[in-house]
Amino acid sequence: MSNFNLSRNDAATRKSFLTVHSYDVELDLSEAQDLSVPGFASRTSISFAADLSVPDSAQTFLDFMGLGVESVLLNGAPLDVAEVVDDARIHLPGLAAENEVVVTATAAYSTSGEGLHRFVDPADGQTYTYTQYEPADARRVFANFEQPDLKAPFTFHVTAPSGWEVASNQSVVSKAPTAKATVAAQAELPDSGTTRWDFAPTLPISTYITTVLAGPYFKVEDHFTMAFPPESTHAGTSVDIPLAAYCRASLAPHFDADEIFKVTKAGLKYFNELFDYPYPFGKYDQAFVPEYNLGAMENPGLVTFTEAYLHASRATDSAYQQRANTIMHEMAHMWFGDLVTMSWWDDLWLKESFADFMGHLAVAEATEWGQKSWIMFASRRKAWAYTQDQLPTTHPIVADIPDLEAAKANFDGITYAKGASALKQLVAYVGQDAFIAGSREYFRNHEYSNTTLNDLLEPLSHASGRDLNEWASQWLGTSGMSTLIPDLDTDKGAVTSLTIKQTSLDPVTGSTALRPHRLGISFFTYDAGALVKSQSFTLDVVGAETVVTDAVGSPVPDLVLVNDQDLSYAKVRLDPGSMSTALSSVGRIVDPLARSLVWSTLWNATRDGMLPATVYLRTVASHAGGEADTSLLQTLADNALHAVNHYCPAADRAHAAELLLAGVEHHLGQATPGSDEQLIWVRTLALLGRGSDAVNSRSRELLAGSDVPEGLKVDGSLRWLLWQQLAARGAATIAELDAELAADTTAEHRANHCTAVAALPEAALKQQRWAEAVEQTALSNQLLSATIEGFMMGSQELLEPYAERYFEVIESVWNTRSLEIAGRIVRGLFPAHQDLAGGLTPEHHPVVHRTDQWLAEHPNAARGLRRIVLEQRDHLLRALRAQAGR
Repeated sequence: MSNFNLSRNDAATRKSFLTVHSYDVELDLSEAQDLSVPGFASRTSISFAADLSVPDSAQTFLDFMGLGVESVLLNGAPLDVAEVVDDARIHLPGLAAENEVVVTATAAYSTSGEGLHRFVDPADGQTYTYTQYEPADARRVFANFEQPDLKAPFTFHVTAPSGWEVASNQSVVSKAPTAKATVAAQAELPDSGTTRWDFAPTLPISTYITTVLAGPYFKVEDHFTMAFPPESTHAGTSVDIPLAAYCRASLAPHFDADEIFKVTKAGLKYFNELFDYPYPFGKYDQAFVPEYNLGAMENPGLVTFTEAYLHASRATDSAYQQRANTIMHEMAHMWFGDLVTMSWWDDLWLKESFADFMGHLAVAEATEWGQKSWIMFASRRKAWAYTQDQLPTTHPIVADIPDLEAAKANFDGITYAKGASALKQLVAYVGQDAFIAGSREYFRNHEYSNTTLNDLLEPLSHASGRDLNEWASQWLGTSGMSTLIPDLDTDKGAVTSLTIKQTSLDPVTGSTALRPHRLGISFFTYDAGALVKSQSFTLDVVGAETVVTDAVGSPVPDLVLVNDQDLSYAKVRLDPGSMSTALSSVGRIVDPLARSLVWSTLWNATRDGMLPATVYLRTVASHAGGEADTSLLQTLADNALHAVNHYCPAADRAHAAELLLAGVEHHLGQATPGSDEQLIWVRTLALLGRGSDAVNSRSRELLAGSDVPEGLKVDGSLRWLLWQQLAARGAATIAELDAELAADTTAEHRANHCTAVAALPEAALKQQRWAEAVEQTALSNQLLSATIEGFMMGSQELLEPYAERYFEVIESVWNTRSLEIAGRIVRGLFPAHQDLAGGLTPEHHPVVHRTDQWLAEHPNAARGLRRIVLEQRDHLLRALRAQAGR
């Protein structure tokens, strides 16, 4: 579609003269169970005003992407559909001061997770639907003004099979059978007939957070009640919030709704009191849905989550912690994002950075995980930010977003995790009390409206007594990251000087961007074999060099850690003595957050080619065993696998893999029976075995139930990891994989089966999988990603023919598939697994050269496509440089 990519300028023009009063939306999902029916009826009535004193305000347009538009009525008069419908837009000429437009259309069911997604459960054949819109896919379901700053109340009406659960942002106000026959009725299926659900109007919200859920979902209900404390401005008042949780019927035996409600209630109490603003959206439903593109989405009154957060197989404690974090993240959005919404996607950080920070804060202060939350933040979320911020496509936290395609691309590690890290630094800078006081004022001043950066800085500056414009300019308006290096001098067992050197170059502008850092610096010394914190200093690191005067005269430490407590956002280096200590004793650091931060410095040095990958692997193999924090342990295992596959020179890879394999087997043998550590090591064993036949026999033993470590349950998810390992080595047959799936046919296992089949190292099978992923459109979003994952497990020789084909098809893929699907194909099939050989430099590797050629020949390709190719090139180049030792 030529005009689906709404620009910021077009949105601003529309906002300049339009005020939307209300939406009334009717959706008919009666035939959703008939997969031969590609779409559903959608009728939208919109009441809006036009300020005709504004130039060019006599006409505007609606957004809609569907199978067809049947009629458009503007102020009672029909418009010629052939004239006013132009791809993704419906033009509205001849506006009056007050207007009513009614659009009758047919919208399409989705299998990409965009719009109204339709899914058939392979376990029982039942059909499920749900919506996902951000940033701009509500227009795939109903006609609207698709931009965040044209808020309005929405009233939804849904017709669906009578036996279904149907939910939306607000509560049901009426429910009545309809006369229309359905496929179910014609087939004399249970629960035949249809029912119309009418929902109460919402408060004023943006289009992208409206939602509808419909299907034979399993539903559990509860409620939350609290009274505001005496010190609150709402003292003497209470809130009573109905709660509900949904999942597919086949997942009901694994639905731990009580635990979900436990976290939900803790969050509602925490945020209501912290923000001193009662949750405004009535009920609080949470639905765990299949084939979801995101972790979750903050639709007020009905939050949607990936059902990957429901565990039919054994899961680690960190998996449940991550779910709790996501629950808290989405709940924080009820205030940061839903109550107060950014005007345009430039200020996406106004909701995502805050929700990311607040989610971790709430887990730390309101749940059993406590300070483990900040270890997960340091080891996983910030690692995402550090990676994203070193790509050539880096951007400021407050980004330039000219259109919707750019908005889609900017749901990234900078907007989320770097932004959250900057907010953590802001809290350290102004104090948490001032930060919360400013946030409360922000909610009061801008409830149900839209904001920009200055609207937030003003109350934060007022509450803290500091002018935060300079801070915002340095932290939010620049790109890239600072590097902090300790320069330690000693004499006769004492510190004679300690200077923190800061380097930072904004890669976008080319200018120096030295940021102020409020942070901690700690000394660690050995005590009975353990590394314990002996001294700490809190100070402001400003400019290129900062002298730590309080450190002079201290006993020489065994390790110096800059940014202890992880208050700031920067890449930290270790001085030579500290590096030696870290490599020999990182696992002995008693403080878990400090231990996580030291591991992070080692990984950053490995990624930057400053620490050989084999040295990092040896350190993991020697010191990761017994790690008590499962999120950190999982990170170490993931990093080690990546280092083997990408950063080790080809000549050293077999030896490096053997070294890691020996460490994994040792740690697996030493792990406490039934522990999370045991599960992480056995999963790592299976993943490592994708590149080595040495694991084949062990996988077969575990699948057969022989020689299974005490306490280990070889259940569904683990079984499929083992089958995928065998398939990747050509040690499994399609018949075996089919039999495993037939024994337990679930959506999760169907995807795992796709990955295993695609991993089989046979040229003809690889060709079939390529065709399914690239040339055909039958695969859903989940099955597409599963197929790509397995396809890419092939050897370089097996995949080499597809490198050129990749560059030949990606522009066509981008122009003909949805953004979600195209992104998965272009990112997932990039020929990223390459070795440096033949005396070539990384920059002259054939795939790097071919990527550069494509970029040079396609200067006008879509920005989103070029961004992915540029990022994949950078990942490859980093890997090749690490292999080259630079």
